[in-house]
Amino acid sequence: MHRSFRLSLVPLALSLALPAAAQEAAPAAPSPEEQAMMEAYQKAATPGPQHARMAEAVGTFDMVVKSWQAPDAPPTTDTGVSTRRMVLGGRVMVEEAKATMMGQPFDGLGLHGFDNVSGRWWATWNDSVGTGLMVAEGDCDDQGACTFTGSWNDPVTKGKVTARMTSHWTDANTEIFEMHGPGPDGKEMKMMQITYTRRAQ
Repeated sequence: MHRSFRLSLVPLALSLALPAAAQEAAPAAPSPEEQAMMEAYQKAATPGPQHARMAEAVGTFDMVVKSWQAPDAPPTTDTGVSTRRMVLGGRVMVEEAKATMMGQPFDGLGLHGFDNVSGRWWATWNDSVGTGLMVAEGDCDDQGACTFTGSWNDPVTKGKVTARMTSHWTDANTEIFEMHGPGPDGKEMKMMQITYTRRAQ
């Protein structure tokens, strides 16, 4: 057989072999169980209307913080600034607060989110007057009124302190946050109220 003829058969042989090789190398289609698993993970990771609503709270806010040490005692009043921004592709809101607390500088850092899996809202909080973590979970209605339950470690008793927290918007730029926890007699009392007023953009 002439050499040039043999060489001309090489591309033909390759063209016939490549489809078979590609077919062998193609990954198998996912099973129904695997497909359902992938869809569940995608649904869990996709920001939804709750995350869009959370993004409406982004901005810089002036804070007025009132704190009560006892039910019958007048509150102390402090001021500060809170900055809120969305991170992780619109999945989580970060809140950074700078204020004074009893005349001392105060820094706080919070994370806020909505878990597509549990269908509940969550929040965490750290600040410069402790080294622990507060974790809270709750529910919000379509108007943005929320009720959370959170807990943290008490420095004196070393046990858990549980508090009820609420927040609502009085208008598009004003949010009221309240925290109620155990008072000196063990009964629930109002511990804190923060009025957030958004600055003009």
